[in-house]
Amino acid sequence: MMQKDRINKLGDALYETMRSFKPMAPLTELEPKISLDDAYYISLQMLKRRVEGDGEKVVGKKIGVTSKVVQDMLGVHQPDFGFLTDAMAYPNGADISVAGNLIQPRAEAEIGFKLKSDLLGPGVTEQDVLDATECIMPCFEIVDSRITDWNIRIQDTVSDNASCGVYVLGDETADPNQHDLPQLKITVWKNGELLSEGVGSAVQGNPLTAVAWLANTLGRFGIPFKAGEVILSGSLVPLEPVVAGDKMEMQLHGIGRASVQFV
Repeated sequence: MMQKDRINKLGDALYETMRSFKPMAPLTELEPKISLDDAYYISLQMLKRRVEGDGEKVVGKKIGVTSKVVQDMLGVHQPDFGFLTDAMAYPNGADISVAGNLIQPRAEAEIGFKLKSDLLGPGVTEQDVLDATECIMPCFEIVDSRITDWNIRIQDTVSDNASCGVYVLGDETADPNQHDLPQLKITVWKNGELLSEGVGSAVQGNPLTAVAWLANTLGRFGIPFKAGEVILSGSLVPLEPVVAGDKMEMQLHGIGRASVQFV
């Protein structure tokens, strides 16, 4: 286990990188022996700066790098996990300024879950997740690595709060009990042109499986899911780099749409 002062120093460095918009070298180069537990505690220090220093509030959690297509893109072959704050949330159809907000953003389309009851792992099952879910909705997550050129390994992205930037939830919601989640289809357009399509089974075979994994992984650290929180279950399609002027739109078939414009 890395020394606490070193953990805090690296968490502070990631926080400063996020605020200065100047990416830093991979933590796996700075600390070749960094473990996943080290990475998680580094992410908590980064989060602490946001919550205690900036007044942000934790409103949910996220899992990422869940589908094979995303794992192959990033060269990271297991899921990452992190926290959502209220400052990361934008309304459907929002204009998001790239300059002064993001470093190297990429858009991903996924299924968001809103919880109606608490969950704490270990031992959380897919049925437990289903029972605890109030509704699901379309979601764009805009991931944004603080590591130069997205040159990451799993320890880098976990340290970096799962490379989370901001996110947008669609306005329409649905009861997950009324849908076959592995068969739910997403279609994504960029600047009015068809970009990609995917289905729920791209995410560990079932989005419920991904969310249960996240509950159990965070439960190992004593971190619960809480009623009212939003859980992002991972991208169903390849990540798409975006710049000012791009517009991303998605449809979660049978449920609704979400869009975001970058300025």
